[in-house]
Amino acid sequence: MKTTPYKRRAYYYETDKMGIVHHSNYVRILEESRVDLMTKAGLPFTMVEQMGLMIPVLAVQLEYKFPLRFDDEFEVICRLTDFNGCKFSVKYEVNNLTTGKLALTAETKHCFTDENLMPVRLKKKFPEVYEKFSQYVDKGED
Repeated sequence: MKTTPYKRRAYYYETDKMGIVHHSNYVRILEESRVDLMTKAGLPFTMVEQMGLMIPVLAVQLEYKFPLRFDDEFEVICRLTDFNGCKFSVKYEVNNLTTGKLALTAETKHCFTDENLMPVRLKKKFPEVYEKFSQYVDKGED
């Protein structure tokens, strides 16, 4: 199931002396778009955490293509991939809507855990979360 892209403008505080968005801020942008994806999937982080589930980041991979600058409008297209009921990956494209250029591609890896950071198999313990999450897995059927 597809969702609409996450969109906003680059903030001044995110830029460095060169006038471009500092590389470290892209990780924050990925998190914003991932939280947005979860909300659109009907699984806002507040609800998931109230259920006793945590979603730690296991890995982050970024490939910078072309910089975002202050006030550039951009969108993040994120796709949920590789979900096995416990672990999952999210792939991202950050597109600069002001220039029309691809700014970044990225992938993050995560897992569902309990509050003690022990892995949780959603299908068994939280079947309603498993079903909702499964609907958003991109199986590459475009």
